[in-house]
Amino acid sequence: MSEQATARHSTGLSLGFSCVGHAYSHIFTMLFLTVVLALEREWNIGYAELIRLSTLGALLFGAAALPMGWLGDRWSAVGMMVAFFIGTGAASIATGFARNPTEMMLGLAAIGLFASIYHPVGIAWLVRNAARRGKALGFNGFFGGIGVALASAIAGMLTDLVSWRAAFILPGVVCVLTGLALWASWRAGLVTDRRSDRVEEKSASRGDMVRAFVVLSLTMLLLGLIATAMSTAMPKLFALSLNGLGAGTSTVGALVMAVYLCSSVAQLAGGHLADRFPAKAVYIFMTAAQVPVLAAAAMLAGPALVPVMAVAAGLNTMAIPSESSLLARFSPSRHRSLAFGAKFVLALGIGPVAILLVSWVEQATGSLGTLLAILGGLAGILALTALLLPSDRAAEAAPAPAPAE
Repeated sequence: MSEQATARHSTGLSLGFSCVGHAYSHIFTMLFLTVVLALEREWNIGYAELIRLSTLGALLFGAAALPMGWLGDRWSAVGMMVAFFIGTGAASIATGFARNPTEMMLGLAAIGLFASIYHPVGIAWLVRNAARRGKALGFNGFFGGIGVALASAIAGMLTDLVSWRAAFILPGVVCVLTGLALWASWRAGLVTDRRSDRVEEKSASRGDMVRAFVVLSLTMLLLGLIATAMSTAMPKLFALSLNGLGAGTSTVGALVMAVYLCSSVAQLAGGHLADRFPAKAVYIFMTAAQVPVLAAAAMLAGPALVPVMAVAAGLNTMAIPSESSLLARFSPSRHRSLAFGAKFVLALGIGPVAILLVSWVEQATGSLGTLLAILGGLAGILALTALLLPSDRAAEAAPAPAPAE
């Protein structure tokens, strides 16, 4: 096989494993959000107390992203991805054997720690290999949305058909096997590390980089808070809203899956728009549009809430490709994993705050309508802040010759 053919083969496999990894990262960090509905009954502990058990895992999922990104830049993106798959899967299997809340909290923390590898390393890996960043990020985001959608469905189905323990153990086995497949491909030379971008762009000025970093630091934090709060609350939100219709765990899981399937498809459109129009304009529009939708959701109950939440989740995920494109545009290639690590320290590190916010609102009001109104207000602040971003119109860039891998 020629050097160019080897590079193309490695690029294809890298994109494939990156997309699968994105799905897995969300599946494993969200399984507990549906399993908790069964644990309320089995352990006879309230939802507000149980949901707090995921706080440490959510904190590590975000906070550990920065050192994981640094390791991805300094050592190997492929090696870190192998650690992601095998470590996350093993942690999930261990969580399935938890006997009490303390062991559950530790298991969820281990899942969060290993899952934190994906976003800084896997997405930077994707960006380096992509010919069209917006399209690649949208496609990758589609898989992330599929993961969010499948998490509730997998957890609900396995909990109802087998047990809540199976909801952690069986997916964990699949994740470990995926990691072994990537490791074998790496050892065989089928997947290699790319150290430079496949498509080079004219570098942004230092001033624009600093300005973009400051503004994106706040907007990424707010978008992450909104996304995490919505995904955390949605199973309980639907359970409360459909209480009179006799909806069980499987039904709630299926509805959450439907919402995030819609949002994952929407993210493909978000990636297309980020390539076709200035990413800044797309980012502002998608975040501003969440304000009226979340305000409407705060006033709804019953089946009508489901499609409105699908629109809200879709708009949130449609903003992600443009946000990632902006970050890639205003960060140097050699520090790409570190830059995405910083992004996800903010976007995912805010997770514990989102979980505590959901817990506090549910405990104080007995419903989650107030939460949706708060999230709508935060979306408005986000859109106004994004107006301060520098222009992202870059010089035309042609694909560079594939470097030796």
